[in-house]
Formats: sequence, structure tokens, C-alpha cells
Amino acid sequence: MKIKLLSLLALGCTLGAQASTSFFVPGTSDLWLAGMPNGSTAGFGDVAPDQSPVYVPISLVAGSTLYFSSVTGGTAQGPGYLIDPVDGGIVYSHAIGAENGIATLTAPINALIGVFLDATQPDSSAAPAGLDFTSGQDYLTISPGLKQPFFIGDGLAFGTTQQGIVVPVGAQNLWIGTMDGYGWYNNQGSISGNVDLAPVPEASSVMSGLALSGMIGLGFIRRFRAA
Repeated sequence: MKIKLLSLLALGCTLGAQASTSFFVPGTSDLWLAGMPNGSTAGFGDVAPDQSPVYVPISLVAGSTLYFSSVTGGTAQGPGYLIDPVDGGIVYSHAIGAENGIATLTAPINALIGVFLDATQPDSSAAPAGLDFTSGQDYLTISPGLKQPFFIGDGLAFGTTQQGIVVPVGAQNLWIGTMDGYGWYNNQGSISGNVDLAPVPEASSVMSGLALSGMIGLGFIRRFRAA
């Protein structure tokens, strides 16, 4: 009976299990080429796939939360510039604004950034409004929309608290790159780390699991007392 109870409790824990994957992002990764076919251009000189951002092979579920961890490295916006850490340097805006159907972004230059896309080519519809992280880099949770780039940095608020990024409805692809104003083709350095997806368990499944575990646990206690 004790073994069965432990097995059911372990089954309940799997409802909150995380999917995880590692990533490597060259400094030349222009997020405004995300989801665009080879030969597409962006940023005054960038071309897909040479400056395309990095696709993260993780199965997205709307309402689930992404967490970035162990993010290390650093990039520079060109030769002769100092390498900035993953949280970036001075705050900068995408010089061209919205491009290829992807919204503009204001965030620390050279920081790690990301964007969610659906299955369609991003330039097939208008870009949404852009996000501004001038003073909002230490968020606890954010909910960006599709085609709305967001700041990631080291994935920590105030250097210690893990930040959560909620997956929007319709998201099928996650792309990550580095922040710059234009011309990623001569950027330096790279960033690596891990990303975890914490799914949202169905309330009915969780309650059923807890109820079943509770009944079995009660039966075990009664049997123990009877002995």
C-alpha cells in the first residue's frame, strides 16, 4: 500500500514537470529575421539565414511559463566595442522600428531578447505595438503578445529572482537573439543557457490526483491503525 501511495504522489508531481532545452546564440542573431525565409533582409545589411536568430526547439503551450537559467556570455554590437554581459548595456531602440511584421523594441543593447511567432510568416500581417524595457527590466512576470519582442537578459529580477514569461495564445515558435539597433552582421560574442517550460496543469487533473492520493493515504492510515 505504501508503494502504491508513493507512486500516485509521484504521478501527481509529473503534472508540473518541466520541458527543458539548452541554447547557443551568436551575437549576429537579428531577431527581426525570425520566421523569415532565406534571402530575406533586415537591419541595414542583415540577410537570412546568415544573421537569422536562434529557433528554440521547445513545445509551447498557451498560458504556460518560460524560465531562463544559467545564462552566460556576452556580446558587442560591432568590432572595437566592449563586450556587454547578457543583461546588456545602455538602453537602445531598434533603429528601423517594426520590421518584417515584428514589433519594435526598446531594451539594453547586446542583451538576450526573444519573440513568439505563430505558424505564419510574420510579414504577412501588421506588426503590433512594441514593448519598452527602459525601466522594466526587473519584471517578475510578463505576457508579451505574438510578434512582440521582449527582454530576457540573464532571466533574473534583481539578480536573484527567476523571471517568468507567459506563452501567448497561438504561439508555436520561440526565437531568441541579441539586442542591437541595426547591422548584426558584424556583432561579436555569444550567449548560452537553458530555457524551461513549466506547463499549466489542468485543475480537474490536479484535484482528482490529490483526492485519489488522499483516499489511498486515508486507507493506509486506517489499515496501519487496525494493525
